[in-house]
Amino acid sequence: MMQAANSNSGVDTGATNDFITVFVADTMFGLAIDRVHDVFIPAGVTPVPLAPPEIVGLLNLRGRVVTALCLRRRLGLPDREEESQKMAIGLEQGGETFALVVDGVGEVLKLGADTHEPVPINLDSRWRNLSLGVHRLDGRLLVILDVDALLAFGTQRDVAGAA
Repeated sequence: MMQAANSNSGVDTGATNDFITVFVADTMFGLAIDRVHDVFIPAGVTPVPLAPPEIVGLLNLRGRVVTALCLRRRLGLPDREEESQKMAIGLEQGGETFALVVDGVGEVLKLGADTHEPVPINLDSRWRNLSLGVHRLDGRLLVILDVDALLAFGTQRDVAGAA
């Protein structure tokens, strides 16, 4: 999906990709903007008995029943201590809509191949199979998440170290 860097270092618009940034704990993650349909505040989440731990429940998004998935739990991180405002990203996979619950939503970044690197070997082992690579941005690391792998939680529950 990423194209090779050219000598213009991102001047050519064909060499860039757009990502929406989301925050979980102190880490900044990126999601391909073409996979994102909505950004909203999740409300009225109904728990689903016997669902995997990363499924927080079902919610209504403009008349559609949406499965809400906690990115913290999917990444193997503990739940937040405080119950402050959460945000959600609406994603579609195979005709089904999902709400990815995150701590916060940042901005849309247009990034070129010049800042892209493969998944580092020292990246948290629980995240390696869920990542497409990283971008180094002014002293911060943006971990690009693989939406398909994130939403394959039914077949890859062991990826996040669920116990």
